[in-house]
Amino acid sequence: MRPAQVAIDFGNDSDTPPRSSSEFEEVPYPSSSNNWPAPEELPLHYMSEEKARRRTVRGVHDNAPIYTDNGHYGDDDDGKDVYNKIRAVQSRGGSGRPPPSPAPPATSISEFIQQNLEHIPPIVYTLLSCWTRFYKIGKSNVVVWDEAHFGKFGSHYLKREFYFDVHPPLGKMLVGLAGLLSGYDGSFEFKSGETYPDHVPYVAMRVMLATFGVGMVPLGWYTAVELGMSQWACHLVALMVLLDVGWLCISRFILLDSMLLFFTFLTVFCLTKFHNQQYQSFSIDWWIWLLFTGISIGLVTSVKMVGLFVTALVGLYTIEDLWEKFGDLKMSVEEQAKHWAARVVCLIIVPILVFMASFKIHFMVLNHSGPGDAQMSSLFQANLVGNDFSQNPLEVAYGSKITLKNMGWGGGLLHSHVQTYPVGSNQQQVTCYHYKDENNHWIVLPRWEEPEYNPNEELRYLKHGDVIRLQHPPTSRNLHSHTVLAPITKLNYEVSCYGNSSIGDAGDYWKVEVVDDIKRAHVDRIHSLTTRLRFRHQQLGCYLRAANAILPQWGFKQVEVSCDKENNPEDAHTYWNVESHWNDRLPRADVKFYRSPFLRDFWHLNVAMMTSNNALIPDPDKEDILASKPFDWPFLHLGLRMCGWGDAQVKYYLLGTPIIAWSGSVSLILAILVLGVYLLRKQRKYIDMEPREWDHFLYVGKIAFFGWALHYIPFLVMGRVTYVHHYLPTLYFSVLMCAHMFDHFVFSSRRYSTQTKWIVFGVAAGTIVCTFWWFKGMAFGIDGPINEHWGLLWRKSWNIYEL
Repeated sequence: MRPAQVAIDFGNDSDTPPRSSSEFEEVPYPSSSNNWPAPEELPLHYMSEEKARRRTVRGVHDNAPIYTDNGHYGDDDDGKDVYNKIRAVQSRGGSGRPPPSPAPPATSISEFIQQNLEHIPPIVYTLLSCWTRFYKIGKSNVVVWDEAHFGKFGSHYLKREFYFDVHPPLGKMLVGLAGLLSGYDGSFEFKSGETYPDHVPYVAMRVMLATFGVGMVPLGWYTAVELGMSQWACHLVALMVLLDVGWLCISRFILLDSMLLFFTFLTVFCLTKFHNQQYQSFSIDWWIWLLFTGISIGLVTSVKMVGLFVTALVGLYTIEDLWEKFGDLKMSVEEQAKHWAARVVCLIIVPILVFMASFKIHFMVLNHSGPGDAQMSSLFQANLVGNDFSQNPLEVAYGSKITLKNMGWGGGLLHSHVQTYPVGSNQQQVTCYHYKDENNHWIVLPRWEEPEYNPNEELRYLKHGDVIRLQHPPTSRNLHSHTVLAPITKLNYEVSCYGNSSIGDAGDYWKVEVVDDIKRAHVDRIHSLTTRLRFRHQQLGCYLRAANAILPQWGFKQVEVSCDKENNPEDAHTYWNVESHWNDRLPRADVKFYRSPFLRDFWHLNVAMMTSNNALIPDPDKEDILASKPFDWPFLHLGLRMCGWGDAQVKYYLLGTPIIAWSGSVSLILAILVLGVYLLRKQRKYIDMEPREWDHFLYVGKIAFFGWALHYIPFLVMGRVTYVHHYLPTLYFSVLMCAHMFDHFVFSSRRYSTQTKWIVFGVAAGTIVCTFWWFKGMAFGIDGPINEHWGLLWRKSWNIYEL
């Protein structure tokens, strides 16, 4: 075989102009093993050291790690022997941060400091974040905004009372933990606007939760580093996270948002760390960061379901990653299978286990009866301390007073009240209600033509096929249906209460049909809690049903109950069970009959959460002055008053730092336009970037743009009421895109001198700092009459001033 040729340059005459790098003859080297990278070319004397380090051999190792220009975080080798270093070469290594070479053990303190100089900026930013997050954090001594909700939920954990909320439990458990560590006893009710008493350590609780806001800043810095951004861009990201007034304000109270933001930042950071380990698949570091990405997904989703949006970002990245590996013909089927299995375990199974673990702890801590009992299944409630279900008589008989629980996900208790339908029959309303009330009580009675119930006669047990009446004790009316259409579900018949103890008709008759029993294979008599029933109207043949149709304000926003003409045996919304049961003639049941499996409770609570969350729709009869639309958010059309606006009150206005939000939104538009131009030029065979630079441009852009889109677009199609704080996780990705655009056009550009880059960075950083300082009162608290604080109305739509 002919040996490889080496280009040798003996210098050039002084009259000969220096040649460009494109004139250099690149001679291929033979490759004898796939385990070694192709050798780099020797630079000629006219090549600068910086340019020599950027050069790589083109060929099978196009995607090998390449060390970046001055200003990037990577291994710049400090003039050491860069040509004899051996590095593993894998795909996708060029789009993130190049893997640094391991440093030798430090032999002195000064050498240790020298090796860790890159950590000094994030340490400084973290200390500054402590100041911004903790400064005057206890200035307002009243319950601010949603502290009324989440502070109260923390109290329930300390009292171990079961409650219901639309969000997963992790964040609220951390609120309870903050209260426990602060010495709070859970006795305060957290009424909105109420002054905190001396025994409530609200400042300590705010400080503990604001620590999550502090952690956002170093995570922002290190994420920018892992994305391969320049030093200047990393500083911009850290400054924007540090000085955004919206993030700062939301982090200083007893709320879930600081935790949601922290875990969102953490998920993106872990994803970028994992991406940068792709050159060494299945190494220890590769497994660690893949596992940490899965754990962080579980944590962010366990705080709020909005965490599913960043989960979708990780999912899209994983799909693209596996698709690229699928196209790698050098990768064996066994290795492909290992990659798939690793993602399934770490990015699907692990997050689900973390999510479920938060609910398991939630159920273990809240083991006492509380205000949220009715949202759960009857069997679950029977195991709560202070609940009397376990003392129920087991077998239901005629004359028993009962409550009926709908077994559809999120189902409530069969309920009636004295108010009548304003439409249809104008008879007494029947609904489903999620809270305990005497209006949920019903008495099992025989038909009109049968002998009247006599408590002194022999007990008659309720069985499958019995035709009964259900009387409402508070009003003495009977559960009734007729051919009048239901007010919401027009395909079904209306269910009402009609007559009294002596007046009624065949429209009051309901046939009991047993579906099954959780504890028994053979069902003869109806048992409370465990037997699933259906009630078929004797005359019309329709089934008593309570889905999730919500009545208007005249029905107090309760769930509609109707009679379904379709006989669908699989419809859980037609299933009912006896929950509470009172009958002095019957003995109490054995507690062993009442055990509720965790998976059933876990699924039931999650469906109830989603159902209740979807019910949070704007009320057309009321104007919500705090609500805003998704189109208001990118350019800060409207903010949110977080408290009362009186002259004597400390006022907080939730609104991002304008220059940060606006520049982020503009950068998203700019990125799309720039990508379009590059694609058009590429189609015309223009070469604007080297392959590594193009991969990096796309990689960071995809993380930022798809992260923003996945967090923003769902709110455009949601029917629920929205507020400006819903945009705060989305803002992070526009910040990353803003830094990416600065990095691409200025900081990493070879067109500009270092001095020019410093000038651009100084102007950008100075603008951010000055704008923050101008609006800092919105987060730190505004004293006195608001109209005396001039200069805050940068947009006429902001409702800061009293007109």
